[in-house]
Amino acid sequence: MTADDGQLLSVTYSSGAAEDFDDHDLAALLAQSRASNERLGLTGMLLYRSGRFIQILEGPEQPVRDLVARIERDPRHADMRILLEEHVPARWFSDWTMGYEPIAATGEPAPVGFRDTFDDLEGDIDERATLRAVRELSIWFRARASASRTSPR
Repeated sequence: MTADDGQLLSVTYSSGAAEDFDDHDLAALLAQSRASNERLGLTGMLLYRSGRFIQILEGPEQPVRDLVARIERDPRHADMRILLEEHVPARWFSDWTMGYEPIAATGEPAPVGFRDTFDDLEGDIDERATLRAVRELSIWFRARASASRTSPR
């Protein structure tokens, strides 16, 4: 998949899981999402923690819009909110039909400035803060994914 797919749209949304997802549920969701996204020519990333999803979808405009509308109707999601919608010159996640990073909870307090929840992306928030948070999550995810590909397992 390349940037010359036509007009590329990137949509970032948050939603609540209607029911908690365990590892098996997440694996099934990822398998379904990856197959669908490959067929539609979409790429992106998914984060899940404490019953909340943050997802970035990117690709040709109409397939992205159609998928966002389908997710809004999906009974597994509640309180879906579009955080950022923008046309982009190139894909951020061209290597992933749906990248995923588990975020484990820790017993330690988070360092100052460290994002350990998505709570600040809910409710009435400053759009600039949302944009900054979405960019931070995207950079974090790409850095983690790149490091895991180059690290021995």
